[in-house]
Amino acid sequence: MKGVLLKDLYIAKSNILVTVVSLIVLGLGLSFLLETGALLVLAPAVSTTAVFISITSDAGSKWNKNVLTMPITRKRLIGEKFVFYILLAGLGFIAALIPCCILMPTDTAITIDSLYLYASIGISAALFAGGISLPCAYVFDPEKSQVVFMLSFMSSTGIIVGLVLLTNLFLSVKDHMLPAFSIVLVISAIWFFLSYRITVEIYQKQDIN
Repeated sequence: MKGVLLKDLYIAKSNILVTVVSLIVLGLGLSFLLETGALLVLAPAVSTTAVFISITSDAGSKWNKNVLTMPITRKRLIGEKFVFYILLAGLGFIAALIPCCILMPTDTAITIDSLYLYASIGISAALFAGGISLPCAYVFDPEKSQVVFMLSFMSSTGIIVGLVLLTNLFLSVKDHMLPAFSIVLVISAIWFFLSYRITVEIYQKQDIN
């Protein structure tokens, strides 16, 4: 898996660099207009686009067919894409966190609690979106997969809102904001893992042309 992951990182390095730098600059620039920590909500999901570029690129170049002649299983290939997704989401999170740390001494609106809240929402959204779009990338053609990729972000927002409303029936979200979104984060992680298992099953049964 390490070699395949390095391949994707090498191909996407320019895209990753531009995304990371853009998030840092955007975070510093938006500090004059709104709370910088809010960027943590968008950064993890936005930074994962290279995963879907790599999936469509692999299919278009017939790389999927060639790599199966090597000593690597389909399960490991899918696992690499999911690891790649988490890695990119993590890089996006760190890139958005850098301006927050720079501005924290002078911006009283940036606190540990607010950063944790925004990070929980952002990471949850990325995991829910990935859990929806990654399996679809191996079911639909590239054009439809891109549509699903974009719709998955809106869907993840709806899922988070639904979970918060459901949690509010048992625990006052207004009074227990951090525990409530911690629950959402745990559920999103479980969903992402289940999505990995589903994607493996799909790819195991798929004919590679």
